[in-house]
Amino acid sequence: MSTVPSSAKRLPLVRPPLASQTSGLAAAEGQFLAALGRYVRELRENQNLTRKILAQKANVSERYLGQLESGEGNISIVLLRRIAVALHVPLASLFPVERAVPDTRLQRIVLIGLRGAGKTTLGSMLATHLSVPFIELDQEIEREAGLPIGEIFTLYGQAGYRRIERRCLERVLAAYKRAVIAIGGGVVSEDETFHLLLTRCYTVWLKATPEEHMARVIAQGDLRPMAGNTEAMADLKRILTTREPLYRKADVIIDTSRQNQKDSLAVLQNVIEKKMTVA
Repeated sequence: MSTVPSSAKRLPLVRPPLASQTSGLAAAEGQFLAALGRYVRELRENQNLTRKILAQKANVSERYLGQLESGEGNISIVLLRRIAVALHVPLASLFPVERAVPDTRLQRIVLIGLRGAGKTTLGSMLATHLSVPFIELDQEIEREAGLPIGEIFTLYGQAGYRRIERRCLERVLAAYKRAVIAIGGGVVSEDETFHLLLTRCYTVWLKATPEEHMARVIAQGDLRPMAGNTEAMADLKRILTTREPLYRKADVIIDTSRQNQKDSLAVLQNVIEKKMTVA
């Protein structure tokens, strides 16, 4: 009869991690990378360094630095050390999650989504609740251009409009340390501007069904969607399908479908207040 060595009996039973554990670990790592990226960006901006200059000083690629600041990709400790040296800070100081650094993006809350999502209505009520200014970027764009949005597109085209939009957004972010900002739904299609929002603001996607988007716009008095309704609805669904993967990059998604304004506002306030409490 064979015997099992006593040393073998003491070996612990190793089990593979549960799917829930793996998912939780991935979420925690994602939060860590996002916080790390924000902290590096804040250090760079406080030292008035462009991303290109810091990349050169740290001897890393600008692409790597961009991934680091946006919380994407794997982080090499050697390259991270180079950035710490270039910023004249200890390597350990670049780990903001461990030091519970507040999420400064919560100072500015940006609402994104298609027309009819409730950005203006919910945004103004949230701003009142938080006692901060409410900024509707479309109005800032019209004020700067001296023209209605439609005429800006007609005169300058989409590229021209996006340039004005980016300029106005940068001005608003520089002028307001705390605010609730409603911004046009197409901003997600402009990579650099959307990246600016994701890294400098806490973004909320106000989501609704295409049918509710259409109904709300018409209820606001805009009867243009009624002309060729079938074709307009098809266009709306196509736009929503195309933009949905981008909208999902927002920090939080709130579905306003089949909800009145009061209920949607309660959900929005609850999400923001919980996040602020944790931060």
